[in-house]
Amino acid sequence: MGHAGTGLEGKVALVTGAGQGVGQGIALALASEGASVAVLGRTATKLERTCEVLRARGAAAEPFVVDLVETHRLPGVVEAVAERFGGLDILVNNAYTGSFGPLLSMDDEQFRLGFTSGPFAAFALMKAAHPYLKRSGAGSVVNLVTSVMVRWDLSTYGAYAAAKSALRSLTRAAAHEWGPDGIRVNSIAPHAMSPGYAKWQEEFPEEAAEFCATIPLGYVGDCEQDIGRAVVMLCGPDARYLTGATVPLDGGQANFD
Repeated sequence: MGHAGTGLEGKVALVTGAGQGVGQGIALALASEGASVAVLGRTATKLERTCEVLRARGAAAEPFVVDLVETHRLPGVVEAVAERFGGLDILVNNAYTGSFGPLLSMDDEQFRLGFTSGPFAAFALMKAAHPYLKRSGAGSVVNLVTSVMVRWDLSTYGAYAAAKSALRSLTRAAAHEWGPDGIRVNSIAPHAMSPGYAKWQEEFPEEAAEFCATIPLGYVGDCEQDIGRAVVMLCGPDARYLTGATVPLDGGQANFD
């Protein structure tokens, strides 16, 4: 079952946006270490495909179809996951739906969407998961943010960076408040070869090549091998003293305080 000794055997993980891309890569990495995975997202067919791959690796996996903007539904989903798997040890808030573009091109609803699917959904899931994570004795939350937050030029990224900055602050607050409960809360800021990035690379090959040239390690991360494996480490006993951190999984491109 993959890399021995990461301490995730028998753990239960909930991963949002796990039907494709980074979320799927994280789910695959966790499953390869023996974790059972609740696969959350909007599209049933994508979730089921992910579950099939996870089961092929010997992991228990179940799809849960939910749109994260319906935040009132999220506590019930967490309960259903805990009931199905007998608890919850790991929560990964990966899903994000939002708008990109100049601020003046955006209406209130478009701007709000990134906050609802990002920090608001994460907040609802984290609160609902708290009692289970506390019971776990070694609960772990990983929130996905972005290196865009620390760019000097935020043109066209304003709404995205604002929502992700809120999520990073939420991560830090929960780490401080929930540390005594044995729950660690960290965030990661990945560059990953997601379907969205792959599409952008195809449409704008020159810009993509320029972007890649700014990454010291020379490539955009693989969803499972680079991002998922790092999440495995963060959720396992090797990182037991790390909480409240933002880990830039970007091949050395960004600098975080």
